[in-house]
Amino acid sequence: MTVAASKVLLPLYIYPAPGKWDPLFKAIKAYPHLEFIVIPNPHSGPGSESWWPNADYVREIPRLNEYENVRTVGYVATTYCKRDIDDIFRDIDRYTEWSRDERFPGLGVSGIFFDATPNLYDEEVKSYLDAVTAKGKGTEGFWGIGRYGESKIIIHNPGTAVQKGLAEPGPDITTSAEVAYRFFRSDEFQNWLAFSPYGREHTSYMIHSVEEENVGEVVRSVRDRAQYLFVTDSKVNFYHGFSTTWESFVAAMTSAPECV
Repeated sequence: MTVAASKVLLPLYIYPAPGKWDPLFKAIKAYPHLEFIVIPNPHSGPGSESWWPNADYVREIPRLNEYENVRTVGYVATTYCKRDIDDIFRDIDRYTEWSRDERFPGLGVSGIFFDATPNLYDEEVKSYLDAVTAKGKGTEGFWGIGRYGESKIIIHNPGTAVQKGLAEPGPDITTSAEVAYRFFRSDEFQNWLAFSPYGREHTSYMIHSVEEENVGEVVRSVRDRAQYLFVTDSKVNFYHGFSTTWESFVAAMTSAPECV
């Protein structure tokens, strides 16, 4: 069986001063058949007055949205369901306001990345996650939905496998691994990951601290288990800069899938 193409899932927490996102634009243009799901994070979320609108973000996000192989997804912190849910709803509404701002054509996101979500089931957690997911799915005004021919994309990031009760129905994508590669390989992590209720098409891995020369090998070894990937040699601030392995990571994502 041939594994379907994987997609880049990139938390983009780099401030977009002129030129800072150029490695991303270079990769997007060089690999037009590779899909990039990009998560801009202006201000631990969408930002608000008086900081927003921010001149650098309203310039660079529309540039991303020009590309057919890019989907931008807005960052929202949940603080493991401890954040007031009304604040989360306001963040979602602010993202939809972007696409209605006539001053900045092309500004907007087509979904939400909910960061720091719990992985253990209880009724309150389930109710909270269902509510924020439904808010993201049900809110009108997201950018580019007709262009993609599909609904908004909702991502949860627990960073590890979730218990089955949270996956009924769950989001479109769950980040089941956000860990250092050394821990990812451990029996402890792999044994827990084996209980993940999600198939490959709903799974993302974000793996850091990979030895520089092994980034391509790691990509090829895990992409039959997760359709959405980010792999880096960075050990700190993984999402705040493009590491020396960014280009080799993207190149590995575009190499021919192996048969399994």
